[in-house]
Amino acid sequence: MKKSIIFILALATSFALFTGCSKKKGCTDPISVNYDPDAEKDDGTCEYAGSGGDVTLSLFPQHHGVAIVSSGTHPDSAFIKFNATNSPGTAGNLYDIVLAGDSGEEHVHVHNLKRGKYFIFMTGFDTTINQRVTGGIPYTITQTSGDIDINIPVTE
Repeated sequence: MKKSIIFILALATSFALFTGCSKKKGCTDPISVNYDPDAEKDDGTCEYAGSGGDVTLSLFPQHHGVAIVSSGTHPDSAFIKFNATNSPGTAGNLYDIVLAGDSGEEHVHVHNLKRGKYFIFMTGFDTTINQRVTGGIPYTITQTSGDIDINIPVTE
């Protein structure tokens, strides 16, 4: 009888230790769009920003709430950095995508993006003050398809 009780206690202790040590699995990378702050073990499910998706952004540079219209001599430009929440700087080579706006348009289209975290930087020329304006924001795409309009505040 004494051996049976010792065996049962040892078995119960082993079970408690085994189940108590299991770590919650999930995405452990904070830059991933599906980051799980409670996950203790990465399970390979992290999703990252980038091209190859079905989301289109329409980016509107706005100087004090007024649209900046792209011109042939001063085109608006959009700079997109994948998997970023902070500006990498103002040089185009620091970004994953650089696009110029079409003359006469007040926005720049960015096609084929995936869910994820991005930093969007824009430049334009404000003809009312005759000066280049710039600015950027972090943006997280949570949907897997569709169109999104985003106002990007720019300033001198």
